[in-house]
Amino acid sequence: MDSSTEDLRQLFADWEGGDQEALSRLIPLVYDELHRLAGRCMRREGAGNTLQTTALVNEAYLRLRDQKKAHFENRGHFLAIAARLMRRILVDHARERHRLKRGGDARRVDLEECLSITADSGPDLLPLNDALLALEKVDPRKCRVVELRFFAGLSVEETAEVLRISANTVMRDWNLARAWLYRELSRQPNGGANEVQSGQEG
Repeated sequence: MDSSTEDLRQLFADWEGGDQEALSRLIPLVYDELHRLAGRCMRREGAGNTLQTTALVNEAYLRLRDQKKAHFENRGHFLAIAARLMRRILVDHARERHRLKRGGDARRVDLEECLSITADSGPDLLPLNDALLALEKVDPRKCRVVELRFFAGLSVEETAEVLRISANTVMRDWNLARAWLYRELSRQPNGGANEVQSGQEG
C-alpha cells in the first residue's frame, strides 16, 4: 500500500465522522489491495462465470459506500470488512445462479478448494456459507479467523492484530475452525466429506 498508515487512519476517522467523501479518497489508495482480494476470492473462476473481478470490487465499493456507521481501526480491519462484503456478494451471486439452474450438477470438492471461495463454486459455496454462519453462532471469533485468513488473505500476525489476540491463538482457532467446518460439511450432501483430508493439514 503506497499511503502511510497515518493517512489511512485519518481517512478512516474522517469517514467515521460523517465525511462521505472520505471513502472516495480512500478507495484509490487501497484499490490494488481490494483488487487482489477480489482476485483471491475468484482465483478459480470458471469460464461460464458472469461476475468479473472488477465488478466484484465495484460492488464491494458500493456496499462500503452505503455503510451507515463505518468504523475501521486499521488496514487489516478495513480489508476484513471488505472481504465479508465480497463473501456476501459471491453468496448472493451463487444463490442466483443456483436458482436459475436448479438441479445442476453439483461436484464434490475438498475443504481447501471450498475455502478458496470462488464465484464459480455455485452450490458448493452455499453449504460452506451455511457452515460459516453456523460456526459464527457457536464461536464468532473462529468464524472471523476463517474470514480474515481465507477471504481477506491476511497473515497470522495481521489476523492477530485485527482480532487483538495472539498469533498462537489465531493458529489454534484456525485449526479448530477447520476441524469444525470439516465435520459440518461432512453432514451435507456434496459437502466434500470424503475429499477433505488435505484440508486437515497445517
